[in-house]
Amino acid sequence: MKLLYVGSGFVGACSAAVMADSGHDVLLYDIDQEKIKKLSSNNLETIESCLFEDGLGDMLIKNKDQISFTTDYGKVTNYLDDVDAVFMCLPTPEKSGAEGESDLTYYYLAAEKLADSMAKRNNSTQNKYVVLINKSTVPVNMIDETSRVMIEHGVKNFGVVSNPEFLVEGKAIEGSVHPDRVVVGAEKEEDFKVLRQVYARFLNSPSIKYIETNPQEAAAGKLLANYLLFNRVTTTFDVVGRVCESFPKINFENLRKVLISDDRIGSWGFYDSVYCGGSCFIKDAASLAHQLEEVGVSASYVRQTLMSNNFQRDNFLSRSKKEANFDWSKKKVAVLGVAFKQETNDIRNSGAIDIVRHLVGEGAEKIKIYDPAAMPMFMSLFDPAKDSRYSVISYYNSEKEVLENTDACLILTDWPKFRAVGEVIKTVCPSPYLIMDGRRMLANQFDELQNLGYDIIAVGSPFLKGK
Repeated sequence: MKLLYVGSGFVGACSAAVMADSGHDVLLYDIDQEKIKKLSSNNLETIESCLFEDGLGDMLIKNKDQISFTTDYGKVTNYLDDVDAVFMCLPTPEKSGAEGESDLTYYYLAAEKLADSMAKRNNSTQNKYVVLINKSTVPVNMIDETSRVMIEHGVKNFGVVSNPEFLVEGKAIEGSVHPDRVVVGAEKEEDFKVLRQVYARFLNSPSIKYIETNPQEAAAGKLLANYLLFNRVTTTFDVVGRVCESFPKINFENLRKVLISDDRIGSWGFYDSVYCGGSCFIKDAASLAHQLEEVGVSASYVRQTLMSNNFQRDNFLSRSKKEANFDWSKKKVAVLGVAFKQETNDIRNSGAIDIVRHLVGEGAEKIKIYDPAAMPMFMSLFDPAKDSRYSVISYYNSEKEVLENTDACLILTDWPKFRAVGEVIKTVCPSPYLIMDGRRMLANQFDELQNLGYDIIAVGSPFLKGK
C-alpha cells in the first residue's frame, strides 16, 4: 500500500519505519527541515542525534528503498493521487494554563492544508478512496472535527479512522513490531478493510490482539489506558513510597517483593521515582480531566493523580532543607540524568527541568549536568551561551567529570550505568556530601555510603544521616 505520514515526531517516525518494514511504500512529511535531513541521512549516529530510539535508525536504513522523506509539500500533493491512507501524527500538547485542554493548532493547520490538496487529487475527480488515520492522541470526538474540515473543503470519497498508538519510549520499535494490541476505530466497513491491509502482518497473529471498535472507543481507550498507568505509578509514589519514607525499618525493595507476588497487583509501574514524565501520561490525564469537566462530570480523582505527581517532585526537593538542613545557595551541584527516563533523549515533562530551574533560583554556584543521550535537547532549554540566567550551568561527558568538585548530586534518570555511580562518588566526592537519589539507583549501597559519612535522601527511604 501507499502510506503518507504527516509529522515525523516520535510516533510518526517509529510507525512509518515499521510500516516500511512491513512492505508498504511510505512518504514521511514534516516542515522541520533539520529533522527530515537527519532522519533521511541513512547514518545511524545522525538519526539518533535527532530521535534516540533503540532500533529506529537500523530500521530506517534497512528499509531505505521503502521509505522517503520530504519537506516539499508539492511531493505530498503528487503522492495523494495514489495514496491509500494518511497517518496524522501531529503534536497535541496541553494548552498553556488551560487545565488540560489540548492545543490542536498543529493538527488543524495540517488538516486544513491536507484537505485543500485532497479535494484536488486525481485532477479533482477524487476517484481514489483515502482513509485519514488519527494516530495523534486527540479528544474523544475528534473524528467528527476531522470529517468536518474535509467536507468544508469539498473532500469526497474518504474515511476517518482512530488508530491510537500504545508505544513505550525506549522500546517503541520493539513494541511496534510486537505490539500487545492494535486498535482500530472506524464507522464504515470500507475503512476497516483498508486498515486490515495496512496491518496485515498482525491481523492473524496468535499473540497480538487486533481490536476493532468505533472511533470514540478507540480514542477514549488511549486516554484511559495512559491515565490508569499514570495512576498506578503515582499511587506507588504517594502511598507505597511515602510509607517507606516514614517507617525506618521498611525497605522499599523488600516491600515491593511482598506486594507484586500477588498476581492481581502485578509488577508494572511498581517503582519509586522523583517524577513521572514523558509526552503522554501527564498530557493525556489532563486532557481526560478536561473532557470530563466539559460535559459536567467531576474529574477530581484524575486531578489528584496529577497533583500527586507534582507533589512527589516538590517533596523530594524540599527534603534537602527539612531533613538534611542543606542550602543550595552557593553550592556546586551535579545532576545525573535529564531525560525523563532511560533509553531516550526525550526531555518532555522531565523532572529535571523544574529541578534545575529550582537550583538556579536558589542561587547554586555551579550546576554540572551529564546525560548519556539527552544533553543536546536539554541545552535547547538551558543554554548558558544564549541566556545569562543559566551561566551557572555547564555540561560534561562522564559521571566522573560531572561529580568532581561538587557538594551534592541528584540522580534524576534511571540510566542503568548510573547504578555504578556510588563507586565514582566514593572516589571523587569526599564526605560530608549530599546524595539525592531520585531513582533509587544506589539502593544496594545506601548502608555502605551512609557508613562512609554520606548523607542520603532517596525517594522511598527515610533520611540517612552520614555516620
